[in-house]
Amino acid sequence: MTLLTTKIPHSRLDLGQDDIQAVLHVLESGQVAKGPLVNQFERSMAAFVGVRGAVALSSGTASLEVALRAMGIGTGDEVMMPSYVCAAPWLATVRVGAHPQLVDIQLEAFSIDPEKVEETRSANTRAMIVPHLFGLPADMPALEALDIPIIEDCAHTLAATVGGRPVGSIGSLAICSFYATKLLCAGEGGMVLSSDETLLERARALREYDEQPRLETASFNYKLTDLQAALGLNQLHRIQSFLDRRASIADYYHLRLGEQDLVLPAVPEGRTHIYYRFVVRIPRFRGTPESLAGLVARLEHRGVQCRRPVFRPLHQYLGLEGFPRTEEASETALSLPIYPSMTDEEVERTAQALIEELA
Repeated sequence: MTLLTTKIPHSRLDLGQDDIQAVLHVLESGQVAKGPLVNQFERSMAAFVGVRGAVALSSGTASLEVALRAMGIGTGDEVMMPSYVCAAPWLATVRVGAHPQLVDIQLEAFSIDPEKVEETRSANTRAMIVPHLFGLPADMPALEALDIPIIEDCAHTLAATVGGRPVGSIGSLAICSFYATKLLCAGEGGMVLSSDETLLERARALREYDEQPRLETASFNYKLTDLQAALGLNQLHRIQSFLDRRASIADYYHLRLGEQDLVLPAVPEGRTHIYYRFVVRIPRFRGTPESLAGLVARLEHRGVQCRRPVFRPLHQYLGLEGFPRTEEASETALSLPIYPSMTDEEVERTAQALIEELA
């Protein structure tokens, strides 16, 4: 076989015949735009997360923007967020006219550092976007104690818990994503979730502009379709099997890689990890970012596609300094393939390739 046909991708869809049939049923019905399946998907997701309601939207990034606008955040306001995250929180904040205030992370969990938030907050701080990265929740008790309204970003971490509470049920609002490689795949899509009915009503008003009692300048077409909702619903029915397979692969990685010069994912007391990503740190690469790039290239040559878990921290885009733990994560963190459709042979090949390259 060629390298192309034997390659283990970093991410891969898990679509079954039932997923395909669910989408075909919608096509055959003729109701392909926003309709009853979107409403059902919202109710099912709200019940799954443990909140009163949900608003389905066109993407996770749109969900962040709508969440900010629903909270009344705009020009002159400040929104706290970690630098070690994708661009979506920064982009959504800028789009509503607010100022993104970046802070460093807790390295062990790759999540926003409550102490840095407290040091950096100002009189203009109106909210905090808290991404639960790679499947592990952030330190929510410490963040809640700061008394700053929280938007939980659960794009990586649906079904994880903190102190027995599901992520997404703790902040004022939560968002999730249904992009193709996320925990639940709808191709694209997102959702705002909350138990605050006033915030939910504002989010619904921002999602669409037709047949509204008044013109809302911030409203836009952010609707999800029944085609996407059908796929998302069917994936939600299968989520426990997805989580079980991820946990099984993570257990194997912990076993095989435990003796290597790696920092493996740790789970702080009171939190659960659902392993959306299996992210290791390689301490010897600290201060030598090209070493990590070289390892990624060598693993790719072996047919194992690994990635930096965050392509580039936000502070690097903006030319800012003062984020040492984010810098360390950027230089040392490596994301290994982990998804439900991985075969046992692919899991073993991945572990063995990493062991040999680190030798």
